[in-house]
Amino acid sequence: MVVGIVCEYNPFHLGHKYQIDKIKEKYPDSTIVIVVNSCFTQRGELSIMNKWDKTKVALENGIDLVVELPFVYATQSADIFAKGAIEILNKVRIDTLVFGIENDNLDVIEKMVDIQLNNSEYDKLVKEYMNDGINYPTAMSKALNKFIDYKISLPNELLALSYIKEIRKNNYNIKPIGIKRTNDYHGKVIKDNIVNASLIRKLLRDEDDISNFINYDDSLLYKKIDDKLLFDMLKYQIINNIDRLDKFMTVDEGIENRIRKVIMNVNSWDDLVKEIKTKRYTYNKINRMLVHILCNLKKEDIKKIDIDYIRILGFSDKGKNYLNKIKKDIDINIVNHYKKEISYLLDIEYRITCIYDMIMKSNLSSDEFRKGPIIL
Repeated sequence: MVVGIVCEYNPFHLGHKYQIDKIKEKYPDSTIVIVVNSCFTQRGELSIMNKWDKTKVALENGIDLVVELPFVYATQSADIFAKGAIEILNKVRIDTLVFGIENDNLDVIEKMVDIQLNNSEYDKLVKEYMNDGINYPTAMSKALNKFIDYKISLPNELLALSYIKEIRKNNYNIKPIGIKRTNDYHGKVIKDNIVNASLIRKLLRDEDDISNFINYDDSLLYKKIDDKLLFDMLKYQIINNIDRLDKFMTVDEGIENRIRKVIMNVNSWDDLVKEIKTKRYTYNKINRMLVHILCNLKKEDIKKIDIDYIRILGFSDKGKNYLNKIKKDIDINIVNHYKKEISYLLDIEYRITCIYDMIMKSNLSSDEFRKGPIIL
């Protein structure tokens, strides 16, 4: 059995260790493959753990093969995020997808996927709700609730819906399995040593001790992000493209006008988000949009992309043996180091790493050329 996990590890914590242990307990002979984001997250945030440290910690905690989720998928809505992640995992021949979920009864998620794929009335309802000015996740939840007595709203349920939908749409031979989360995704109360990543990030910002929630040295984490530098870089991009903001990915529906109106009167990323927020846009969508402006990701860039490589970040002996067994059947490039012009998608990834370098004051961009997969 080959088990796949889609993850961000921002940062890796004992809840992730719990998930890996549960997989090994249930499937002791399985090979575990993860596809992980690098510099930015699906919520439009900087990752406080870089991809090489994520890889090392993941391997030390029982993962066998680590592959990279490209930025252009990692910083998108749930459906596009899932599209990239599941396509890559299918390329490396997983047969089981495991994910954390608040409700581990997948029957209701499967029924929702049926509605999304096969019920034309569902699409009409979503459009009607969005025409009323509400955001897509809320419109989707309201439309589904018309057909099934369940309200979907929690992030991991929404991702599970996207994962299963992607599997079904492409007829991938992958079985989805949910592992019930032991903590609330948005929980702010510490009950035991498994807490959510958001709370760990908050504790780090407040300079509180997080040693009870991780099993590695916290020096691997970026505890302080230069928020002023981050915003100054964003503001420069906005001003430099003030009349062409709609060329950037996810800048849609006239929100560029709101950005132009307030940009000279705000002094932080959070202030900008608050000033341009409407009920049509979730905070996550706005953050992703600002990340796309920051990183110069244009709509025309996305038209050119297909997953045409798999970047290997690390493997165990078991993972190496598995990769050697399947690589002859993989129909796209397997990449161990960054090289120019292997893939347009990979060239974008290098550019994003350079931007991350500037903000985090790290040395990851040179590592892209010289550093091969971590072997454990």
